[in-house]
Amino acid sequence: MPRRLIRPRRWTPPVLADRGPTARLRVRRRLATGGHGPEDVVFDQAGRVVTGTADGRIVSIDPDSGERIVLGETGGRPLGLHPRADGSVLVCDHDQGLLEVRPDGTAHVLAAETFASNVVEGRDGTIWFTTSTSRWTLDEYEGDILEHTSTGRLIRRDPDGTLTTLLDDLKFANGLVLAPDESYVLVAETAGYRIRRHRRDGRTDMLVENLPGFPDNMWLGSDGLLWVAIAAPRNPLVDRLLPLPGFLRLLVWNLPPAVRPKATPIAWVIAFGLDGTLVHDLRADDGSYGFVTSVAERDGTVVIGSLTEDDIAVIEW
Repeated sequence: MPRRLIRPRRWTPPVLADRGPTARLRVRRRLATGGHGPEDVVFDQAGRVVTGTADGRIVSIDPDSGERIVLGETGGRPLGLHPRADGSVLVCDHDQGLLEVRPDGTAHVLAAETFASNVVEGRDGTIWFTTSTSRWTLDEYEGDILEHTSTGRLIRRDPDGTLTTLLDDLKFANGLVLAPDESYVLVAETAGYRIRRHRRDGRTDMLVENLPGFPDNMWLGSDGLLWVAIAAPRNPLVDRLLPLPGFLRLLVWNLPPAVRPKATPIAWVIAFGLDGTLVHDLRADDGSYGFVTSVAERDGTVVIGSLTEDDIAVIEW
């Protein structure tokens, strides 16, 4: 099958800057999901870890015992999750959009949007969710990174079901976090190496820019820190190509897979204060875990998930 053509858009990324010392990320233990690709990990109100696997299942796991319960199935590919107090789970499903998986295990579509990525809900029932791209699929996400046409969106769903696009032209919109006072949401722009802050009054600014890697899903921990999964370090070749004429990226895109730029194998999470101050930078390149797409902290326990692993992992930090 021929590869889809990319439509390159020029962008000059910021010069990569040293953010200071890092610490070792160590995997304490693995927790089996019973499937593959736990792309997002979140804690529910009872302290269990909730994740979704490539076969469509939504799974709840006890982080101490490893006991696993299947909460339901979406019939698609679940990505970002938001557990509710009533036992239901909001799910961003790549294939079907924003879903509600109810306590009886049934899945209901709340918004049929392509490549829905992550979701949060306010106390009044307002839901915010992201869509990463309107042109590419999960299997083709590298095409969006290289093309850089920036078709990601932040969408609000009001309690009455009304959908409003708050931001578009986002650079692969991904992880979402709602501020404790609900005055703003934080949005990870994976292909922009940054975290954007969108306030309820419509103003937008940047919390963190010029990240050293690709930010993915995020979580506001019980420690008050913004935990950010870094899927991979920035690729120097891609950074050099993005400001140049687009035909060069067309050439790279059509190279055999073995010689195209690849994500560097690494396990990496970062934590910031809500003022953007770097607090933790944890990395491991020993192959113990890789391609971290999510991280969550609760009462000192930090778990990570991955698009390419079978298990979630509890880490030491």
